[in-house]
Amino acid sequence: MKRTDTDDTLVTAAPTHQIRALHTATTVTVYQAYAPEIAGPAARTGRFPAAWKRDRMTWIKPSFLWMMYRCGWTTKEGQERVLAVEITREGFEWALRHACLSHYARGVHSDQAAWKRELRRAPARVQWDPERDLHLNALPHRSLQLGLAGDAARRYADEWTVSITDVTERARAVHTLVRENDLAAAGGLLPAEQPYPAGDELLAHLRA
Repeated sequence: MKRTDTDDTLVTAAPTHQIRALHTATTVTVYQAYAPEIAGPAARTGRFPAAWKRDRMTWIKPSFLWMMYRCGWTTKEGQERVLAVEITREGFEWALRHACLSHYARGVHSDQAAWKRELRRAPARVQWDPERDLHLNALPHRSLQLGLAGDAARRYADEWTVSITDVTERARAVHTLVRENDLAAAGGLLPAEQPYPAGDELLAHLRA
């Protein structure tokens, strides 16, 4: 725990490796950014179109602000539209159970050769990147990025997806408020991301 700069309130620091997401009893929301030709049909139909490459790795992000960091508040080419993709918790947890860390970690893998073998077999991979604040500065704790390939990517697109919502305008509204230094209002527009109930069964093999 740490004290705030303005009072004596004790604040519990977020665990280094913790999934925080907007979730319900049956679903979890993740974010991706695409060009309009992918995002438009996906948001209209609630399904990824045929043009969405099911044979390529796709990265999903439970953190809205990390998505903003990745897409530059929707300014990067090919990432102009942000989608909130609600998927089943069953699918999300399947991916975590079958995932491998994207890098070798001493203590998690017996050696680098074992990690490479696991990485080749795994349909999903995980990396933990610094979480971001409203100014997109790095925070001390980490945010989950989940890469899906092969069977996992196909299941994500065609089985796990419950709904797809275009949240581009929301992202731009938050950015406008940040530029105006109205951080309270900007924070009020953020999704209510809470710790996801993922215990050692899901994360023990994924903590670097």
